Amino acid sequence: MSRKDAPTLWERIAPFFSMRLFTAVCIFLFILGCVGTLLWLAERERSPEQFPPDPPHGIANGMWLAIVTMTTTGYGDRAPITFWGRIIAGGWMVISIIFATSMVAGIASTLTLSGMSNDTITRPEQLSGIKVAVLPAGPAGNFAAEWKAKPVKITGIQTAYKKLKAKQVDAVLFDQPEMLYFLKQHPDKDVLVSLMPYTRSGFGFALPLHSALTHTIDINLLTLKEQGRMERISREWLGK
Repeated sequence: MSRKDAPTLWERIAPFFSMRLFTAVCIFLFILGCVGTLLWLAERERSPEQFPPDPPHGIANGMWLAIVTMTTTGYGDRAPITFWGRIIAGGWMVISIIFATSMVAGIASTLTLSGMSNDTITRPEQLSGIKVAVLPAGPAGNFAAEWKAKPVKITGIQTAYKKLKAKQVDAVLFDQPEMLYFLKQHPDKDVLVSLMPYTRSGFGFALPLHSALTHTIDINLLTLKEQGRMERISREWLGK
């Protein structure tokens, strides 16, 4: 069980400072450099006023033309006049339409996902290094240790819930049915229980050896399951 905290400002903009984005920008600049160089090589002799003979100045003008072409701004201060220059510029127009569309879609997706994201913990990998409420004894403690969480001892689900709401812990490791039942009795839209079963525990009826009721109970349990009544009972007590 964990809180559904809204993302902070930094968490919203963090994807734009990632290594992945830095790599994409470097690749983009490299492509611009290649296109600018090709335009300069094609235009430097016929159009030295637009693309000067010195490489730094000429390639920079070629890159500027590539950027203006890609964004469809069309300042008109630079334009190819040779056959090969126009071939290169035309090819870049087609490529840049696809490239620009993909880039804008990627930025929009990043903004959308960062706005929809929250700090809800739903996977065990997220437990590493965070405070987790667990009972002093039981499988939850071992599970927390396995995933390198920081265990905080509790006495029951109510104590764990209070610590979670007070932000004294970041998550609660407890029996899933008990947490679902607790939230059904105490609805809280800012708290979520992960429905993934991580450590399965079986439940059953204990009967004396050779009890005459064993067969009857087995048959009735199977009947309840086949009729779908077990699922209805579960929804009634634990919610959807």
